[in-house]
Amino acid sequence: MYRLLFSLLLVRLPAETVHRITLWALRRLQAVPGAVPLLRRLLAPRDPALTVRALGLEFPGPLGLAAGFDKDAQVYRALGAFGFGHVEVGTVTGRGQPGNPAPRLFRLPEDRAVINRMGFNNDGSQAAADRLRDRRRDTIVGVNIGKTKAVPEERAVEDYVTSARRLAPHADYLVVNVSSPNTPGLRDLQAIERLRPLLQAVRRAADEAAGGRRVPLLVKIAPDLADPDIDAVAELALELGLDGIIATNTTIARRGLRSAPELVAQAGGLSGAPLKERSLQVLRRLRERVGDRLVLISVGGVETADDVWERLRAGATLVQAYTGMIYGGPLWAYRIHRDLSRRLRGSAFRTLQDAIGPKDA
Repeated sequence: MYRLLFSLLLVRLPAETVHRITLWALRRLQAVPGAVPLLRRLLAPRDPALTVRALGLEFPGPLGLAAGFDKDAQVYRALGAFGFGHVEVGTVTGRGQPGNPAPRLFRLPEDRAVINRMGFNNDGSQAAADRLRDRRRDTIVGVNIGKTKAVPEERAVEDYVTSARRLAPHADYLVVNVSSPNTPGLRDLQAIERLRPLLQAVRRAADEAAGGRRVPLLVKIAPDLADPDIDAVAELALELGLDGIIATNTTIARRGLRSAPELVAQAGGLSGAPLKERSLQVLRRLRERVGDRLVLISVGGVETADDVWERLRAGATLVQAYTGMIYGGPLWAYRIHRDLSRRLRGSAFRTLQDAIGPKDA
């Protein structure tokens, strides 16, 4: 039904319009008394064998929703009820900002991909903190923070610190995003000499703000980094005692796409199926460098339960997706976890946690 709806109607509407309608519907759903708990009972991961323990938390299933969908922490409860094991909100910036001019979101159905140049449109970290302050703890919520476009690069650390102080008390984990291609100069922060003081400052700010609770801190990297730079980030994460790395963000590469040239030529970050191979390469390289000393969250090109299984076997602790939901529909996360349960029962592993990492299947 969803595929039919997508091909006949949704694909004819601007992608950002569909996104706004979906957010509106999810907000209305959350306002209906008892709706979210009912959906959670029906669709949330229920197989205890799928539980993953990581970052000091217990995830009901390994598949989470990547940052970019719920930018302002408005509908994470509904998204969790639809079957995601966790929801990462954001990217949130120190100041609210409108993002880049529209149109800025493009579907590439022939490639099962999306190009976006949203530019971190969000209400700002204070608004997100206000929404998360009294949240129910029925959904694991990570918060992804980035740089405000109007803030000069020499004050980037201060901008990230502002968001960390506001959000650390309310986040289950924090992510420093230095890998979006849609904010000028942001990816330059992945250079080790700039990344080290940024992560150190965010770590201190989060510790000071969280009132004695150590908030897990991760960094999100781009797939376009050269392999030596990936190695350097991995070593830095170990040196600084980070909790994990999210790999990867969207790519600026456009290799092998079948969609119309006018779509392929759009500026922005490409996500979806074309990112699968590189995302796996980065994951495997990170696993070789850090082993199980860091939590590795793999994202990019995840569409099926087999994709999730492959990431876990390659060393990912958790997996995220976003574009897969666009093409898979509202029950997509539920189906992934259902199929993972079946895959697990047919494997040599008793629990999904046992399957993490390069072991004999």
